[in-house]
Amino acid sequence: MKLHEHFKIFLDDHVNLNSTRLSLLEDSVIAVENAVRALAWGPKIISFAPQGSWAHETIIKPQSGKPFDADLLVFVEAKASWTPRDYVNVLSTELGNLPVYDGKVRRFSHCATIEYAGERKIDVAPCVVNRLYTGQYEVCNRITDQFEASAPLAYTEWVKGKNSVAGGNDLKKVTRLLKYMRDIKGNFTCPSFLLTSLLGLQVYKSDRDSAHFSDLTTTLKTLVGRLDDWLQARPTVPTVQNPKLPQEDQASGWDQTQYVNFREKINLYRGWIDDAYAEPDRDESIGKWQRVFGENFAAGEAKRAAERVSETATSGALVLGSHFQDLVEMVKALGAAAVPAKLRQLPHVHRPTWRRAPEQHTIRVSAELRNGQYGNTVRAIQSAEPLQSGYWVRFNATGAHGIPLAADYKIQWRVTNTDKVAAQANALRGDFYPSDSGTTRSERLEYRGVHFVEAFLIRKRDNRLVGQSEPFFVVIE
Repeated sequence: MKLHEHFKIFLDDHVNLNSTRLSLLEDSVIAVENAVRALAWGPKIISFAPQGSWAHETIIKPQSGKPFDADLLVFVEAKASWTPRDYVNVLSTELGNLPVYDGKVRRFSHCATIEYAGERKIDVAPCVVNRLYTGQYEVCNRITDQFEASAPLAYTEWVKGKNSVAGGNDLKKVTRLLKYMRDIKGNFTCPSFLLTSLLGLQVYKSDRDSAHFSDLTTTLKTLVGRLDDWLQARPTVPTVQNPKLPQEDQASGWDQTQYVNFREKINLYRGWIDDAYAEPDRDESIGKWQRVFGENFAAGEAKRAAERVSETATSGALVLGSHFQDLVEMVKALGAAAVPAKLRQLPHVHRPTWRRAPEQHTIRVSAELRNGQYGNTVRAIQSAEPLQSGYWVRFNATGAHGIPLAADYKIQWRVTNTDKVAAQANALRGDFYPSDSGTTRSERLEYRGVHFVEAFLIRKRDNRLVGQSEPFFVVIE
């Protein structure tokens, strides 16, 4: 499902840089521009311009505890006898001498960076104009002491032009979404400027008013699909030319290992996006979109669905003309058949992230009641058997007919709580956990409700999913 309303809320609340921070950034940039103009710096200043994510409107909210940054270009005339490192070094020194920026300025290869107490950073990069010929732009590398050709204004216009073709500003929104995904997953490397180019290259002139870009979710599906096709056709690190500066290879920072990993991840996430987009069940679709973008996506609806399982399941169930109090009472009276089939499709239940192997093995889960995590066994228990809180349950995974699993495999356990008591305790869980020992895991009985535990068999050599058990339902009175 497309879930437009949830994507809008998700962007506003978790992805986009909020208006307060944008205002602080804009105020800081104005102050920096005024400060640089007032410096006894050396080169004549022509103008200033934003660069990078800020200029392209793809800047995103930083992860917790990390600053966001913006790039500011200062266009200057060439100064006689100065080498490239002079522009960066002198600018950094003069800015650092100002009382307002005392202790806040650091110098990097191409810029002077002003850091605001871990909240935000502004990279001020000198760009020399018309040094050798009219229309020439060069940034300054103080490490190599070389001028480097640049086309910042033309590249920004290229990005904006691609966004206008996609319609609805959806290209820049998709870019933000994928940058957010990159940051929360942290398992692939792709600089923002390179990601911006790779996505922009997947938009063609013929796409204007195309159904492939009819809305944000469709645009996301289209662009990731095209990017995956483009990457799969290139098994080795490709050359990604700057569309406005052909001699610049924007992929030059990738090594083969980083590229192969990026290519693999985009292929994996393309499958997840297609799956979530095509899923007709709302709860299942939310869960699948959470697999892509994390638990913040549609978090409110996911929690409401989990805490309303009793209300949903018992609203039409009658015994002697009376409604059941909750799902626990219903299962106690009617047995495991009363457990709703959609319980496993609740949005907060994490979807598997392993690639599924063609061959699948039968996995069974058995359980025993214990009087402590490491206490004595009380008795064996059955799925959906009512139990008292305070005890522990040790689960064990085996193959068909109780055959022990080979050492070539490991078990990951999905432990899911449901209903109001667990929701109020912020303990709905639904995530994957390793075994405590071998193929067993122990869990404490705490929250009234119908919960479930499943075993996932993972092949160690290639991290493929080769088996999944039926849920073992845990009913806590």
